[in-house]
Amino acid sequence: MKKYGFGVDIGGTTCKIGLFETSGKMLDKWEIPTNKADNGGHILDDVAASIDEKMKSASIAKEDVEGIGVGVPGPVLEDGSVSVCVNLGWGQVQVADELSSKTGLPVKVGNDANVAALGEMWQGGGKGYTGVVMVTLGTGVGGGIIHNGKIIPGANGAGGEIGHITVNTEEKDTCGCGRHGCLEQYASATGIVRMAKKLLAEKDAESSLRGFEPLTAKDIFDEAKKGDALALEAVEILGETLGMALSNIACVVNPQVFVIGGGVSKAGDILIDTVAKHFKEHAFASCKDTKFALASLGNDAGMYGCVQMILD
Repeated sequence: MKKYGFGVDIGGTTCKIGLFETSGKMLDKWEIPTNKADNGGHILDDVAASIDEKMKSASIAKEDVEGIGVGVPGPVLEDGSVSVCVNLGWGQVQVADELSSKTGLPVKVGNDANVAALGEMWQGGGKGYTGVVMVTLGTGVGGGIIHNGKIIPGANGAGGEIGHITVNTEEKDTCGCGRHGCLEQYASATGIVRMAKKLLAEKDAESSLRGFEPLTAKDIFDEAKKGDALALEAVEILGETLGMALSNIACVVNPQVFVIGGGVSKAGDILIDTVAKHFKEHAFASCKDTKFALASLGNDAGMYGCVQMILD
């Protein structure tokens, strides 16, 4: 095993790049803007130039680098290519081959949610386990499934898209994916705000939530912790819906641990305890003891996972 590896998490606004020792220690991290001009045609050039500059300034030789792991916001095929990354402007791009030719280093590519799951398994909330389902609760709901230490990407790279499990066939509002009743409409930051606003509109009860404009997921959890009944009800709806969905996932992949991350996870114990309670209510008997943990790597999880990917 060589001494160094690079992890690159390409997002719609910035590319986060980390220099790691292959032991798992992060030595440095930085960001460069994601240049989406010309359908994202400059992104890989910019990443290659940034890594080259870092290697020169840190006096790192290519023969000491294991490779570059890259996370992208879209499905990834086995050959390291993507067919579409809307947030980057990409159509068909041979990411692994192109970045490898620009840097002279081996490159592996994965979906950003999947590599975040790998990162949490390797050095984060899932450390010590090889069967992990990562659930990312942010503006949407993402996920990554790891079995025996390996990502399950699925036939078309769509494995782990748990945010689009249907949880309510009667839902009238439309999900961002164009369908109705997806988990994302209930368990995301935007989802819990949507549910809280519905409760505020439907009920005459007093609630401290009426004083927030705009209302955020953080506001709801903060007021729930203070005992606001309507906020607590919104948290229960999220917990019930997510707990039930995860109980169904457990029947399929039977993970050792669910790791909950994303901005909503900052709510902490009130979130984990509520989801775990409802999970146990719905779970198949053999899955009831599945553990729950908070993600611990934050926005760095993808970079960690990218490096883990190249070590495998």
